[in-house]
Amino acid sequence: MHDSPYPRSRVAALTQRRHTVAAWLVHAYTASGVVLAFLMFVAVMEGDTVRALWLFLVAMVVDGTDGMLARYVQVKRHAPSFDGALLDNIVDYITYAFMPMLLLWSAGYLGEGPSATVLAVIPLLASAYQFCRVDAKTDDHLFLGFPSYWNIAAFYVVVLDLQTTAVAAVLLVCAVLVFVPVGYVYPSRTSTLQSTTLVLTCIWLIGYAVLVAQLPDPSPVWLAISVAYVAYYVALSLHLTLRRGRPVPATG
Repeated sequence: MHDSPYPRSRVAALTQRRHTVAAWLVHAYTASGVVLAFLMFVAVMEGDTVRALWLFLVAMVVDGTDGMLARYVQVKRHAPSFDGALLDNIVDYITYAFMPMLLLWSAGYLGEGPSATVLAVIPLLASAYQFCRVDAKTDDHLFLGFPSYWNIAAFYVVVLDLQTTAVAAVLLVCAVLVFVPVGYVYPSRTSTLQSTTLVLTCIWLIGYAVLVAQLPDPSPVWLAISVAYVAYYVALSLHLTLRRGRPVPATG
């Protein structure tokens, strides 16, 4: 058995360097959400709602995978000077809350005048609270309160071509739910039915792409599949919330 031509200290240093580079690449991947946000802004300002929805999809894919990559390469260990969680929150607030509201406001789904502005601002304020609360994620990996999925709300508003009254009802109800202590499934981390949830989430993302590609005449079949996933997500979230509230029976 031959010894390595490099001293152990050099091998260790090279290994650490690779880990550090991998950690920073993951942070760069997360930061790409800022680029997507700018492209969303351009699409909205140019009145291209469909392009904005495509960018929402890309941002969701990035957000759904960067956390898994961060845990895999152990970014906290190998890039301890950088707060990746803070970066993720900044990107998520812009892409999940601010840009969807700007899209709905700009496209006229919120009506006109001061009432439209107020309707756009209420979800932004609710999400500002939600993103800053220290208990936003529970120890058993649930989001506490509606997890600011305003991009998904905007997607259904456009796909279903909802009228202003219906849009207002959806946004106001979701804004209130931010403050209601219901635990919502974190697809990549909630352990209960995780494999099932991940598979169904992937199908939902495919459905999202199909429905956007079919606009302005989306398929009723794919729309039913998409809404069925939302029903599954809500049902599982309520189930887990109720289970958390039950006392654990004593053993032994």
